Amino acid sequence: MSRIRQFQVTFDCAEPERLARFWCEVLGYVVPPAPEGFATWSDFQSSLPSEERDAWCACVDPSGVGPRLYFQRVPEGKAAKNRLHLDVRVGTGLVGEERLAALEAECARLVPLGAVHVRTLYDGSDACIPMLDIEGNEFCVD
Repeated sequence: MSRIRQFQVTFDCAEPERLARFWCEVLGYVVPPAPEGFATWSDFQSSLPSEERDAWCACVDPSGVGPRLYFQRVPEGKAAKNRLHLDVRVGTGLVGEERLAALEAECARLVPLGAVHVRTLYDGSDACIPMLDIEGNEFCVD
């Protein structure tokens, strides 16, 4: 039995590069260098048949620790709630008002990037802030 050492998280979306760049800002990820032989991603895209241009984009954790995120264009729009979502972990180890303040600060940073604040869940000790990315995918600031 083989051991899986890497995985990526794939998003179906309408605008792969736009969504990839949003998540780069959220997570501190980067778009990797263009493929060998191309100075830029634009040069690479121009080399493809028109129907394949801008069909996908990826971003990676520059430290190499987090999973690669892959964004692929699909013809259909989002139709239902995600069955899987990302948790952006900014409050790990914090409780109460300190945790809530850290989550609210991250939410305030993400809204100008295009994220939507859905609601704030807080019970006096634990907190979570459900949000939507720029294409309506659910994620939580946790």
